[in-house]
Amino acid sequence: MMPATERLALLEQLTGLPAPRLAPGHVWLVGAGPGDPGQLTLDALAGLAQADCLVHDDLIDPRVLALAPQAERIFAGKRGGRPSADQADITATLIERARAGYRVLRLKGGDPFVFGRGGEEALALADAGISCRIVPGLTAGLAALAQAGIPATMRGINHAVVLATGHGAGEGGGGLDWAALARLGQPVVLYMALRRLDAICDALLAAGLDPATPAAAVQSGTLPGQRVVVGTLGGFPALVRAEAVESPAMVVIGGVVAMRGKLAP
Repeated sequence: MMPATERLALLEQLTGLPAPRLAPGHVWLVGAGPGDPGQLTLDALAGLAQADCLVHDDLIDPRVLALAPQAERIFAGKRGGRPSADQADITATLIERARAGYRVLRLKGGDPFVFGRGGEEALALADAGISCRIVPGLTAGLAALAQAGIPATMRGINHAVVLATGHGAGEGGGGLDWAALARLGQPVVLYMALRRLDAICDALLAAGLDPATPAAAVQSGTLPGQRVVVGTLGGFPALVRAEAVESPAMVVIGGVVAMRGKLAP
């Protein structure tokens, strides 16, 4: 196994750029992007090359984990409706390993600050006096759509885009003011929405959004098994069930979905 110092030197040689150093006792909160290892940033690669301890989410591609063969691996996955790691235990692990002098890399899918609880973990580390660096990552709400030929913004179609989570949406959509989102007339990109898709679509329809509004689900975005299901808001939940779309999947509702017919790879 190549020592971490040699891997880091090789990365610097390949890029011609200085790599940031992950110091003992420090934690990096790193975004691994939407799935494909090619979506990693150079700073994420630098962290993977140096980490002594890798605390990772459930959906991290095994090829990404393999980039840190020297690191202790600690699983900290969270999946809706399934047994998941407790957030307090995850934070306690980060603090304990850092205080023990480990170079700790907390690897999270997408971007750590976009529906990834990265803010909670960063605050806990700050309160514990642990030095923490945030390494942004490509969020699936933008990258998975682009990979599927659906632009998040398109001149002549939209002037804004809404990123929202489907977690907690109950009868009538729950949580968010879906009527206000419908009135915006801008595309809505939904994370973790499959379990609440009926309630969300019903709420948008009740708020006056046209049933003919284009909608799409992108399953396993950027990965070899990526699937894209396209329909319209009125019958979208039934279509998603008929096509057996499974998590992880992004849902986008809005006019930009119509561009896929011209831009899909």
